[in-house]
Amino acid sequence: MNRITGIETEYGCLVSDETPPNAADSWPVRLKNHLFKKSRIGAVDLHYRDYEEPPGNGGFLRNGGRIYVDMGHLEYASPECLSVLDMTAFDLAGDTLVQEAVTALRAESRVALIKNNVDHLTGATFGCHENYLMRRETQFNPLSLGTLLSFLATRQIYTGAGRVGQTNPLSFDYDSRQHDTRIDFQISQRADHIVNDIYQWVQFNRAIINARDEPLADHHRYRRLHLLVGDSNMAPFATALKVGLTSLVLTLLEQDCLPRNVILRDAVAATREISHDGTGRGPVKLENGRSRDALDIQYEFLNHAQRHFTGADAETDWLLASWQFALEALESNPERLIGGVDWISKRWLLDLFRQSENLGWQDPWLQSLDLEYHNIDPARGLYFQLQPTEDRIIQWNAKVAAAIPEARTIAPATTRAHGRGFAVNWFLEHPKSNYLINWDSITLDGDPPLPMPDPFDADEAAVRRFLDK
Repeated sequence: MNRITGIETEYGCLVSDETPPNAADSWPVRLKNHLFKKSRIGAVDLHYRDYEEPPGNGGFLRNGGRIYVDMGHLEYASPECLSVLDMTAFDLAGDTLVQEAVTALRAESRVALIKNNVDHLTGATFGCHENYLMRRETQFNPLSLGTLLSFLATRQIYTGAGRVGQTNPLSFDYDSRQHDTRIDFQISQRADHIVNDIYQWVQFNRAIINARDEPLADHHRYRRLHLLVGDSNMAPFATALKVGLTSLVLTLLEQDCLPRNVILRDAVAATREISHDGTGRGPVKLENGRSRDALDIQYEFLNHAQRHFTGADAETDWLLASWQFALEALESNPERLIGGVDWISKRWLLDLFRQSENLGWQDPWLQSLDLEYHNIDPARGLYFQLQPTEDRIIQWNAKVAAAIPEARTIAPATTRAHGRGFAVNWFLEHPKSNYLINWDSITLDGDPPLPMPDPFDADEAAVRRFLDK
């Protein structure tokens, strides 16, 4: 992949009726405190990071990532990763860390952490934010941005998490009309909440691409592409496709090799239309006046990527083969993707239950099961009950599972996170040290900071010399 990536996951917190009314607010804090004070998975912040992040609100982890409380919910930010395997394993390592806190507090029967993006009760949404490092000299123009938006709007056919029902557009949306047709089940959880194609704010005016220029690296050399449109995935195979294929398309953009004539007339509207259609075969309007479906547009991107990247390395070849496998399965037999693509897996499970209980899609029981699909507790989450049948998915899941135990406490060896993880371990061994950790620097005892501007630099020796001095 040869691109630095990272994922931020915001967890929903579901509490039982027996708990106090404010338990949903207090449990994220209790879990965070247990992780840092009892489990000692990282070095808690000693200083304000922001006016909304006081001391003790979170901290950096031994694995180079970060856990903190953000607007009342628990959030895990993965370390910088340079391979698809690392990205998938470190994303799931966050799930195991926070679930371990629930288990340690013996709260499994009262508290569930849900890795999804919608609250059926209130209609609220919470995010899965993707981050991709890009070269600063990369030129974004209407053609490249429009083509990238087309890819991001259509990739949901293999990255979507699926959801029961729909959310009506909010009052600030450009189209506040009620839906003309009732949607029983749709592909993406975020589609109804995206109201802009490119915008600076993260909240209240969510865009496919967040335009905030915050590279967390040398701003002369790098920019960070921050995406808000993606769903949180339970399936490791879907996470690999989401991050790996987006990285390949960004390389096409950087090399000015993107496909032509795939720009959507309205990427935001198309995102919803594809999600509501629920098949990937519904036509969407292009800027040139023609119509194409999401599957056809994705084949166009795949063909371009195959021409430019086939044979580049083993990981790229695996991504290209998996991309083609997913599109062919969607076209001919979607059930081949059970256990690998979340929306297909969830819809299959819910259909089985609906038929056995003779339920309609509007039954509240299905909304409860929708949430239970995303329960990160392997003993309770419905995703973990699935048995994939395709070797490609089975083998990938096994490969990721084998990498998770190390990813919980050891930072990626090929990125800046490696040095940060070393520093976190050092601070935990020296509890009286007065430190300040950022993504791109480390400070100790008020001395001048050690800058870490290059995310590709895994120089542990420089961190060691700084701390020893």
